[in-house]
Amino acid sequence: MFRTWYHRLLLSYFPIFLLTVTILIFASFVFINDISRSETKKADRISASYLMDNVDRTIKEIELSVLEAADHSDAYKLYFNNQNEMDPVAIYAVAQNLRSLIRESPYIHSIYLYDKKNESVLTETGLKDLSGFVDEGWIGRINSGSLPAGWQPVREYKDQFIERTSVRVLTINKGMPLPFGSEGVLVINIKMSGIEQIVDSMVNEQLSFLTLLGSDGQVVYQAHSDRVGAKNGKQLNTLYLERLGWTFSSGIKTGNLFSWVSVISYLWVAIALGTVVCAILYLVYVTRRNYKPIQVIMNRIEGHQIRTMDQSTDKSDEMMLIDGVLEDLINHMTDYDKKSRENLLLQRSKLFTDLLHSDRLDNVVQRMEELSPLSGAHSTSRFTVVLSEINRYEKVFQDRYTRGDQNTLKFALMNVFQELARSAELQGWAEWIGTDRAAILFLTTGSDEEMTEKIRIFAEDCRSWVEQNLRISLSFGIGPPTVGPGTIRNSYAAAENVMQHKLLMGEDVALAECGEARQPLLETYKYLQMIAEFVKQFRMSSGQWRERLDGIFDAFEQDYLPDDDIRSLIQAMLQMLSREVALMSEQLQDELSTENTSIRLKLLEEAESIDEVKGILFEYLTDVFRTYVAVSETKSYRAMVTEMKNYIEENFANPDLSLKHLSDRFQVSGKYASYLFKTEFKMKFVDFLTELRMKEAEKLLLETEYSQQDIALLVGYANSITFGRVFKRIAGITPGDYRSLKRGRGASRI
Repeated sequence: MFRTWYHRLLLSYFPIFLLTVTILIFASFVFINDISRSETKKADRISASYLMDNVDRTIKEIELSVLEAADHSDAYKLYFNNQNEMDPVAIYAVAQNLRSLIRESPYIHSIYLYDKKNESVLTETGLKDLSGFVDEGWIGRINSGSLPAGWQPVREYKDQFIERTSVRVLTINKGMPLPFGSEGVLVINIKMSGIEQIVDSMVNEQLSFLTLLGSDGQVVYQAHSDRVGAKNGKQLNTLYLERLGWTFSSGIKTGNLFSWVSVISYLWVAIALGTVVCAILYLVYVTRRNYKPIQVIMNRIEGHQIRTMDQSTDKSDEMMLIDGVLEDLINHMTDYDKKSRENLLLQRSKLFTDLLHSDRLDNVVQRMEELSPLSGAHSTSRFTVVLSEINRYEKVFQDRYTRGDQNTLKFALMNVFQELARSAELQGWAEWIGTDRAAILFLTTGSDEEMTEKIRIFAEDCRSWVEQNLRISLSFGIGPPTVGPGTIRNSYAAAENVMQHKLLMGEDVALAECGEARQPLLETYKYLQMIAEFVKQFRMSSGQWRERLDGIFDAFEQDYLPDDDIRSLIQAMLQMLSREVALMSEQLQDELSTENTSIRLKLLEEAESIDEVKGILFEYLTDVFRTYVAVSETKSYRAMVTEMKNYIEENFANPDLSLKHLSDRFQVSGKYASYLFKTEFKMKFVDFLTELRMKEAEKLLLETEYSQQDIALLVGYANSITFGRVFKRIAGITPGDYRSLKRGRGASRI
C-alpha cells in the first residue's frame, strides 16, 4: 500500500505540514504574549507616571503655598529683621499664619521657624527656646551643615504636646528670609500618611503593585502595604522623581497576568486546530491532482519495458523504478560526454604540439578544421606564434598560491588571452605548453607588418591587464609570420629563442626576427679568459676589476647570449673567485661560501633584466672586494680613507650620501670618519663631495642638453633650486649662465 508514489507523496507532506503548524501555533502564542506584555507595560507606565506626577504636584503645591505665604507676609520679615527685642505683634502674626496654613492643608503636619541669632523656634503655638524643643536634633543637623536646603528623606517626627507616637513626615528646609536667607530656617513637615493615601487611591490592589524607594534604596512605602504582591509580581517600569529623589517601581501581579494570557492562547489554539483540519483536506486534494503526471510517466516506463519489472504479487516500487531508469540514463550520458570532451581535448592538444614541433603533418588542414578554434585556415594561411611566460614563477606564483589557485589563475589567463584576442579582431588559439609557459597561435589575415603590430599591441594589453588585475607579471616573445601550417614550428622556434634572451630583451614584449631560431655556439674559451683576467685584477686589489666586469657584460650583450649561458658564466666566475681569494680569511670564506653564493645566484635567477643582474653582482662583489682589501692590506686609517674616497667617487650621485651613510657603510662613527677624511685630504667631506658633484655638473652642462632639474638629480640633488644655489656659490654664476658662457666661447673660437 505504501510503496506507490501516490502514498509516498501524500505521506511525505505530513511531517513538514505538522512542523509548520506547530511553529505557527507557538509563534502566534509568543506574538500575542509579547503584544499583551508590551501593552500591559505601556499601561502600567502611564498609570505610574500619572501617580508620580500627582505626588509631585501635591508636594510642589504645598511648598509653593507655604513659601508664597511667607514671602507675601511682612510679619516674617519683621520677625527676622528685629535686631534687639522680639516683636510680639510679628510673633503672633507669624504663628497665626502657620496655624492657618496647617488648617488649610490636610497634608501638612507642622511648620516652624528657627531663628539662628536668638536660638529660638516659632511654631503655630508660639515662641519656644531651642533647648528642649522636640525637633532640636534636626535643627542641630541643619546648623552643622550636614543637611542641605531642600527636600529631605522620610523621617520619624514626634510632637510631645500633641501626639505620643512618632509620625512619618517628609521635610523641606528653606533658608530665611526668602529666598536664600541665612538668618534662620523654615521647616515644613508633610504627613507621609497623606502621600500614602494618594498612592493607595491610584493603585488597583487586585491587579498591580507599586513600591516607593528612597534615594538610599530603602523602601519608603508599598501601595496597600502589599509586600507579597511586590515580591511575587513582575516589575514592568521604574520612574524617578527628581524633586524627592524617589524611585517608583511598578508592575503587574503574576497570577492575573498569566490568566489573561492563557485566555488568549486558548483562542489561538482553537483557531490553529481548525486550520490543521482544513489543511489536511486541501493536502489530500492537491496530492491526488499532482499524482496524475507521475502516473503517465509510470505507464510509459512499463509500456516500453526499460527495466525488468518485478512480477511478484505486490505492486512494483515506483520510486526505485524511476530512480533506476534515470540513473542509468544519466550515467550513460555523463560517461559519453566525459569521454567525448577528454578525447577532443587530447586530440586538440596533440595537434597543437605537432604544429609547434613536428615537421611532418598528415592531413593537418583537415585536423585544424575539425579540432582547432581557428576558422578559415588552409595550406597557404599565414600564422604567428606568441610565447607567454610567467616571470619569477617559483617565487611569485608557486609560493604565493596553492595548487588549486594556480590552476584557477591559469584558466583565467587562457580566458584573458582569448577575450583580448577577440577584442583585437584576431583569431587566436592558446594552450599551456609548460608549467610557466603558454603558446598562442594566431591566424593572420592582413599584411605581415599590420598583423605583427596588432599582435604586439595585443601582447602589451595582455601584460598590462594581467599585471593590474591578477598581480602577475608576464613576458611575451612574438615569432615572425610564416606561410602554411608546416612552417609554424619556425615561428615557434624564433619566439622560443627570444624567450631564452629575456635578460637582454630590455622589455616584456619582444619581436623575433627571421633566422633567430639558430643560436651561435658559446665561445667558452673567450669568456674563461675574460673571467680569469677579472679575477686577476680583483686578486691584485686593483680598481680595474670593475672595468673587466663591465667588459664581460658588454660581451654578453654583443654575443646575445641566452639567459642560461649568462647565469652559468656568472656562476663559474664566482666559483673561480672563491678559489682564488676565499682562503685569505674566515670572513672572505663566509662571504664567498656556497650558501651566500647560492643566495646571490637565486637573486640573479629572479632578475628580469641584464641591468638588474649587473647591479646585484656589482653590489655583491663590491662588498667582497672591500673585505678583501681590508684583509690583504693593512687595516690602518689610510686604507680606510682610500676606500671611503673610492666609494664617494663611485656614489657621489646618491642623494642620501652623508657622513652617517659612510659611518654605517664602514662601521665607524661619523665624527671619526670626518676626522680621518680631513686628516688625509686636508678638506671636509662636504667640500670633497660638492667638488665631485660640481665637476660632473659642469661636464653635463657642456656636453648634454639635459635640463637643470635632470642634472640636479643626476649629481645627487633633490631639486634644481638647491643645485643652482650650490653651483653659484662654487662657480660664481648660475648653471644657465655657465652653459651659455662656455658654449659662447667655444663658438667664438670656431
